[in-house]
Amino acid sequence: MKTSSTILIALLAAALGAYGYSLLAPAKVAPTEQAAAQKPEKPSDHVEQDEHGADRIRISDVKLAAAGVVLAEAASATLTDTLSFNGILRANQEAVVQVTPRFPGVAKSIQKRIGDKVGRDDLLATIESNQSLTVYELKAPIAGTVIERQISLGEYASEQKTAFVVADLSTIWVDLSIYRQDLRRVRLNDEVLIDPDDGRGEIKGTISYMAPIGSSETQTALARVVLQNPDGRLRPGLFVTARLILASRNVAVAVRRSAIQTLENRTIVFVRENGDKIEARPVELGDADPKFVEIRAGLSAGERYVAENSFVVKAEMGKGDGDHD
Repeated sequence: MKTSSTILIALLAAALGAYGYSLLAPAKVAPTEQAAAQKPEKPSDHVEQDEHGADRIRISDVKLAAAGVVLAEAASATLTDTLSFNGILRANQEAVVQVTPRFPGVAKSIQKRIGDKVGRDDLLATIESNQSLTVYELKAPIAGTVIERQISLGEYASEQKTAFVVADLSTIWVDLSIYRQDLRRVRLNDEVLIDPDDGRGEIKGTISYMAPIGSSETQTALARVVLQNPDGRLRPGLFVTARLILASRNVAVAVRRSAIQTLENRTIVFVRENGDKIEARPVELGDADPKFVEIRAGLSAGERYVAENSFVVKAEMGKGDGDHD
């Protein structure tokens, strides 16, 4: 009897142990249920590849414009071999007149101030002579602009001190500093492109004068270009840069230097395709000058490309965080 009870207890313990194990063991999931439970992975990036294996990104014109990206068309260009110089704008000293009182006296009135336009014989000031106590007029000897005034109302005016300086600013001198190693390459009548750095482009001129002596402090010699200045764009005292044209040649396809980028050890240009896609197009470069780079292969004339702020597109292509419409 005792043996039967022992066997029964053992059977019950085994049954309870099997039930407890089933509670602890992970439930088996059917293959279809397991696939449904897994979330689909997000694409690693938004970059795709075209049929040629080049990277391509989707980005709208609105987003490009907001980022300051500028598009241009690849086209032919004239590349120039140049020398660069620094220079300064000066009033044409052959058209500058210092106006000095004829007799010493007191300034009774001031009619013109710095920046005023004057015609020939326009009244600049009136002065009461110390000798005769009569008032006489100080007039502009030429038409131009008042660029200096060294006299004030009620002040003593001396015949030995300039009261006004009047300059005809319709022409301006551009004085360029030529380093000694470049002097042999610079000649009279050479063509020069002057950049006032005002966003309105370069101005073409020619060298009309070269100083026979140099500066011991800077070890440079002066070369001068005379430019027309009908609208007052050029202001004496401001610095400019200049490029002397040594040689030039035409190329069939060129892009701006700012368009060139490097991506995965390849030289590329971002090309605007149909719709809202931009392709990182590998290109073969040729000659270059300070503005343009020749494209020998990879890009055709007429294709639109990212000309300015191309680094913005490069950054977008590297984000890899979904669609960029």
